[in-house]
This record gives sequence, C-alpha cells and structure tokens, in this order.
Amino acid sequence: MEKAKVYFTKEITNESLIKIYESVGKELTGKVAVKISTGEPGGHNFLNPNLIKDLVQKLQGTIVECNTAYEGRRNTTEEHWKAIKEHGFMDIAKVDIMDEDGDMAIPVRNGLHLKENYVGAHLANYDSMLMLSHFKGHAMGGFGGALKNMSIGVSSSHGKTWIHTAGKTRNPNELWANLPEQDHFLESMAEADESVIDYMKGNIVYINVINNLSIDCDCDSNPEAPCMKDIGITASLDPVAIDKASLDLVYQAEDEGKQRLIHRIEEKHGIHTIEHAEKLGIGTTNYELIPIN
Repeated sequence: MEKAKVYFTKEITNESLIKIYESVGKELTGKVAVKISTGEPGGHNFLNPNLIKDLVQKLQGTIVECNTAYEGRRNTTEEHWKAIKEHGFMDIAKVDIMDEDGDMAIPVRNGLHLKENYVGAHLANYDSMLMLSHFKGHAMGGFGGALKNMSIGVSSSHGKTWIHTAGKTRNPNELWANLPEQDHFLESMAEADESVIDYMKGNIVYINVINNLSIDCDCDSNPEAPCMKDIGITASLDPVAIDKASLDLVYQAEDEGKQRLIHRIEEKHGIHTIEHAEKLGIGTTNYELIPIN
C-alpha cells in the first residue's frame, strides 16, 4: 500500500484549520456533518467554538453529536442540549444530536466482536462528514483521536455500550458489569469505524487538533490539566494514518511532560486500536507527514 498523506501545521488558528482542510484536496459536498465532542460540563479542554467556527461555516456544516452512555450532563437529550448551548456551539452553527430520535444498525463487515454498529439515526441525513477531533488522552482507550471520534462518537448511547462491551449488551445500565478484555474493547472501536466508513462511502475528511493535551478525555467533567504543550493540527483522508501520525508527534515531542500522556496511552494499550483498524483494511500506518506553512 502506498503511503498515506498526513498534513501537519504547528499553527492552531481559524486560518490554519481552513488551510489544512484545503490541503487534503477533498471537497465535502451535500449536507455536511461536522463530528466533534461537545465536552462534558466541568471540563474545558474540548475544541473551542471560536477556533472551529470559520471552517464549520465554510462547509455550511451541521455540528453532530450523540448522547453518552455514562452518568453525566450529556446522557439525556434534554441535558445534552443544555450543555451544547452552555459551551457555545449553538452560537456558531446548526447542531444535531443524532440519536435524539433513536438509533439505527449498520453492518460491520469484518468484525471479530461486532456484526453491527448502532449509530444515531440522523446519520442518514448526511452526505459527507468532517471528523474534527480533539486529540488527547483517554481513561479507557488510552488516547482519543479520529478513530475514537468516529466509533464511540458517532454511536448512539446504546451503541456506545455495545462497543464498550464488545457486543455483549446495548443496555447502558449493564455497561460496567460487562466490560471485556481491554484489547477486545479497542478492537470493537476499530470495527465500528469500518461500519461508519462503509456507510458514508468514504466521504470523510479527518482533522486532529493536538492541543490541551490532558491524559483525560473531553468526556471527563474534571479532567487533569494538560501535561504538555500544544503540538498542532494534522489532517488526512486516512483515519489510521492520522492517528498514528498524531501519536508519533507526541512521542517525538521534546516536551518532558509527554511521559505522563505516553504512560496513559501505553497502560491502556492504545496503539492496538490503530493496529486492528489497519488489519481491517480501513487505513495504513505507512504515512508521509507533509508540513504546510
């Protein structure tokens, strides 16, 4: 397989987001979904609406999310809407909680654990998608980037439970009693990714904003403070390559604080999501990093 192209800039601005999107060379058309994490109230590391506003508006995109499967301020549609408003996303674009009216099953072709993935039913309303991810640590997955945003992020509340339990249950009340082996959870995320890519017919552009690098996810209402300096933005048409490149940029950083984040990634065997995704054929770890000015 030829090398995937991953574009990179150290600049984290409205202008650089637009420029790196344009560098990828794929125009998202039709009704565009912009998948972000709206962030658990109490946390503050999620993508700033003022940072993403210009790109979202350029695409005439709709910000999309799904409800969570854990106790918090985003596990019901009513409370999630309040959080979205508090965090300023309704001020910059249309917003859609995709599982507000339930979910739908989409097939997983090559799953070891999942034969279907349950996504927000409103996914059917979109023609293309910008997977706009905040790259950071994660308490369960080790790290969160494009692959997590596309799997856990696009799945409904019940679908999140399905992935987290590697296909054992869809009932959020049974989530914590049915956690599988760690690698099985990571593999299930990659399998859910395959289903979303198939459903969207590959009409997805991936952007990772590598800033506010905490060991904790935006789903944490009390995340640990960032442990290292911001790195930049990556963009690609390949979800495996972009996450591998983003990880490599963390490992290659001269910032000593990276060791805390690396410990979180390695203790959760985070690389395995990338390994399984590559095995499924949805991308490659063989990439070329292309700096843009």
